[in-house]
Amino acid sequence: MTSPYEHSDDLPVYVISVAAQLSGMHPQTLRAYDRLGLVSPGRSAGRGRRYSMRDILALREIQRLSQEEGVNLSGIKLILDQLRELEQARRLITELHAEVAQLRIELESTRAVAARLAELRRSGTDTRSGLVPVRSARVAVWEPITGQPRGTGQSRGDIDG
Repeated sequence: MTSPYEHSDDLPVYVISVAAQLSGMHPQTLRAYDRLGLVSPGRSAGRGRRYSMRDILALREIQRLSQEEGVNLSGIKLILDQLRELEQARRLITELHAEVAQLRIELESTRAVAARLAELRRSGTDTRSGLVPVRSARVAVWEPITGQPRGTGQSRGDIDG
């Protein structure tokens, strides 16, 4: 959200009387549809129903299917459930497409590395120096010598063998 005045279509903000008016239905019809599971509004702290814009659009679709298409309520419930499943499948497909695209990029990178390795192997180049540039560096490991008091110790380079 870019502004505190914007809200999601899923935000439950409309009380039942407003939702009934916006959907062109009686509040009792909305209560019945809630009981049947056709629409599941959010609830306020006092347990009152709060409808989102998505709920209101669903109510309008229920009314259209019932009045214009002649579909009964159990048929409408099946249709709405299948529409929800379809939307969920579409979101999953979108996620999978993005994942496949990322995997293709990684595969291309892996192929480029494999081609470089094969080229180095064919050319007989010393693979230890041809694969990864290495800088010489000195490393000191500090370990206490057993038998000495704690807190004193020598580096390995100082120990006579």
